[in-house]
Amino acid sequence: MSSALPSKLLILVGTMTNTAEYVAQAIEMDSADLIGQIEVRMMDGLGPEVFDEPNALYVICSSTYGSGDVPDNAQAFYASLDSQPRYLGHVRYGLIALGDSAQYPMTFANGGRQFDERLRDLGAVRIGEPLILDASSDVDPEAAGAAWCRAWLAQALAAASAA
Repeated sequence: MSSALPSKLLILVGTMTNTAEYVAQAIEMDSADLIGQIEVRMMDGLGPEVFDEPNALYVICSSTYGSGDVPDNAQAFYASLDSQPRYLGHVRYGLIALGDSAQYPMTFANGGRQFDERLRDLGAVRIGEPLILDASSDVDPEAAGAAWCRAWLAQALAAASAA
């Protein structure tokens, strides 16, 4: 990572039912006072070059679809991280994984977990613990996502200033 402090947060969204997008939008609105710019990008059409953004932090916000797969709009992006591998040691990211433990106990939140594994394999560094959102719980995903991101951003910015 460059010596400059991160000035941008890119939230990359994989979703089927828009819940992950709503979480990302709640973060964008709630955390605007913590970092210079926040941008929500749907994963449609993205490739590994999305990680070339200078002085950026990333949040992967992905739901899970079917038997533990990444959502349809994230399939090509996920595949591109394998077919066009590049070292991502400069990337610092957080993870929000959505799923439904009652309907899919064996593959719960696996879409996000797959991104986490792939990014780590490419050298990216996850900051902090992931937020796992369960559609079977009474937790408001947007409020939980916004609260998690405020704490995560503070941690990520502190880590960057110490580097």
